[in-house]
Amino acid sequence: MTTLQVKNLSKKFHGSEFSAVNNISFELQNDEILALVGPSGCGKTTTLRLIAGLERPDSGSILLNGETVASQSVFIPPEKRGIGMVFQDHALFPHLTVFDNVAFGLRGKNQNDIRSIVGEMLHMVGLLSFSKRYPHELSGGERQRVALARALAPQPVLVLMDEPFSSLDADLRTEVREHVRRILKTIQATVVFVTHDQDEALYMGDRLAVLQKGQLEQIGNPQEIFHESNTRFVAEFMGDSDFLKGKVMRDGIQTEIGLIKQQVDLPLSTQVEIALRPDDIDFHIDGSGNSLIIERFFRGPFNLYRLRLDSGQILHAFTEHTRILPVGARVQAHVNTDHSLNIFSS
Repeated sequence: MTTLQVKNLSKKFHGSEFSAVNNISFELQNDEILALVGPSGCGKTTTLRLIAGLERPDSGSILLNGETVASQSVFIPPEKRGIGMVFQDHALFPHLTVFDNVAFGLRGKNQNDIRSIVGEMLHMVGLLSFSKRYPHELSGGERQRVALARALAPQPVLVLMDEPFSSLDADLRTEVREHVRRILKTIQATVVFVTHDQDEALYMGDRLAVLQKGQLEQIGNPQEIFHESNTRFVAEFMGDSDFLKGKVMRDGIQTEIGLIKQQVDLPLSTQVEIALRPDDIDFHIDGSGNSLIIERFFRGPFNLYRLRLDSGQILHAFTEHTRILPVGARVQAHVNTDHSLNIFSS
């Protein structure tokens, strides 16, 4: 069942010559988490605000469970769309207890139902014993879970989450997002999740929609986005790719670090760029090799090496954390991967 349909949605803000959102279309199925991901200014938060009803579209339409909530002739206000929102700054009421914050969206229900629903929500997020505390008495992760409980309490048709973990430190962010995703999948919530963090998008999204300059570059599951990037931007943004120049030959693609035996449907001698991620490259010490180690970054579980080829091209490569090679050493670099690489015409 389709919960959300976004059709040819566009929005330009007054005084700007560029569209914040430019003719975007996608659908979201029931129980699905869609991660909107892209750099700052790409249009992801504007898209979220249009879905929420916090902005009016210039053109296009938005449907929830088949009902039009925004178009040229229809505009349903936010409070009547049945949408729950979780913000980056939690947006909890500081003068209300945890219980009263979660109960805020349940006004109009009888007190027994409110107590039952709030108790169930707080139990679900692991904060039942915190019901009498105030937001300032909670950690960042606890406040985020209260905000989630408040958004879920009215049983919304759709949950919108705008960079909800960005204010948390790295370790807590990982822990909270694991907990939150588990909750969302357990209750079969339908979610649009905005983030600029590629790893977070890959972890949270059943599918990812990659945005750039107001346009939808690609939508697909995490594996498709990562391994089958449709555009150079997606390959670069979703995996810190380097782009190695090459030429199409009969038996593969010739590059300055050797022949890559991958067939492509392009004419012979076509100039291409191959998207290479650090795990695609291997290298070994060789005094007459094709590249030079210019930097090494220790990343805990692995070392990240920065290699400069004789042409000046920079490639990055991983090694295990125990394999330490000296900066300044010449090495022989080559492609070492068992999956197809993303190839783009130059």
